[in-house]
Amino acid sequence: DVQLVESGGGSAQAGGSLKLACAFSGYTSTSGCMGWFRQVDGKEREGVAAIDKNGRPTYIASVKGRFTISIDDATNTLYLLMANLRPEDSGVYSCAAGVSFCSGAPPPYWGQGTQVTVS
Repeated sequence: DVQLVESGGGSAQAGGSLKLACAFSGYTSTSGCMGWFRQVDGKEREGVAAIDKNGRPTYIASVKGRFTISIDDATNTLYLLMANLRPEDSGVYSCAAGVSFCSGAPPPYWGQGTQVTVS
């Protein structure tokens, strides 16, 4: 079974940084794409960043230049480095994976999410 487990969430001041991690198992990063979504409480998830099997990243405009997505294949970990945080970055961040994600479709595999609060 595919397992995705996020960590690294917490509280940060505006302008600060956090690094999220997503440990994955039962999945290889070369199978498709991986990425991060975030959700404001009670609202729909939105895609934040994605990375394909060749390491090519994609970001939503609001995080470009501030967030960096990467994969460490040696440890099977997906990362999201969030710098220069803003209060509107607050939400529950979930990692996701799947082949369909590469073409813009919803990913089939999800982690449980980690809370990020920026004040």
